[in-house]
Amino acid sequence: MILNNYFWYFQSVLSHKICDEIIQTGKNKKKKMGLTEEQVEIIKKNKKLNKKNIKQLHKTRNSDIVWLNDQWIYKAIHPYIHVANKNAGWNYDWDWSESCQFTTYKKNQFYDWHSDLSGKVYKSPDLNFNGKTRKLSVTCSLSDPNDYEGGELEFDFRNNKNGKPIIHTCKEILPKGSIVVFPSYLWHRVRPVTKGTRHSLVIWNLGYPFR
Repeated sequence: MILNNYFWYFQSVLSHKICDEIIQTGKNKKKKMGLTEEQVEIIKKNKKLNKKNIKQLHKTRNSDIVWLNDQWIYKAIHPYIHVANKNAGWNYDWDWSESCQFTTYKKNQFYDWHSDLSGKVYKSPDLNFNGKTRKLSVTCSLSDPNDYEGGELEFDFRNNKNGKPIIHTCKEILPKGSIVVFPSYLWHRVRPVTKGTRHSLVIWNLGYPFR
């Protein structure tokens, strides 16, 4: 799909106080290993991952996560999603957000190229999820850029004629409290952190499939 705007960003719109409160809220909960869809399916079948599964996972993703559902977090971020959806010209229909994923990347941790959209729709007794799919993804920068090196969020637009990647390093959201919104099918990655610790918050926003 050709887009006029592949992403929409807001610099330093979340106060340092809110960023620090999100970080502390995440740190107060037990962290889990960040998974990919492949490992999630393995757990559904086998209940747990073996050493081979984890080794395979770490070729693609190595990060620690915590799930958050605090309403004050959604209240702080939702207005920017609505503005981005309109200003970028996407105008996607969406009406629900998944749990917020608080992610920590320490030295050598990363998340390689992936899309947040699996192509499947949710089947759930919860009507907020059932029949819906991810449409808009959000990443919030919670850390001061002086606290880490590496860990850049990058996009691959992949829509040029010869099929070669068009990589954009999203330096726009380096300042603490910055937000970027993008269609969930857009390929992206987080490069390895080379020094310090990077904290971020990701939210996936759902709606019924495109028609």
